[in-house]
Amino acid sequence: MVDDLRSDDGLGGLDGGNRRARRPEEKRPLADREVPLGSHEQETRVLAPAVHAWLDGELPEATVRKGDTARDVEFWKQINTAVEGRRRLRTPTYLEARIMDALPLAAPQLITPWYRREFVVTPAVAASAAATLVVVAAAVTVAVMGMIR
Repeated sequence: MVDDLRSDDGLGGLDGGNRRARRPEEKRPLADREVPLGSHEQETRVLAPAVHAWLDGELPEATVRKGDTARDVEFWKQINTAVEGRRRLRTPTYLEARIMDALPLAAPQLITPWYRREFVVTPAVAASAAATLVVVAAAVTVAVMGMIR
């Protein structure tokens, strides 16, 4: 299916039904071309049980390398070869040292908002808050009494 969002192929505006000829398929932009998704046969292909048994080590390779499964065996042998090569790769020591140097020495702390933090009151802070409250209350009382007289 081709979605043709630009009916005039971007060659002009709406001019009362005057349509220009469409460009041939090979000259249309790549975005307008239909892309085949592959055959249904490839999507439903299942690996043979004999190949599964060979991969699990239950069957010898010679019994599985017959007929249609020979291609699967070759594919899995190539994958195993590539995986073995990757397992032998080691990170160079200079790169490992740079990575370790870039890591912070301490674990990062989670920053919590002030309203979710623990509120700790020491006796000295409590005494100074009480004294401040008494002084403010006395000052307000003196000011109110002075305004009344």
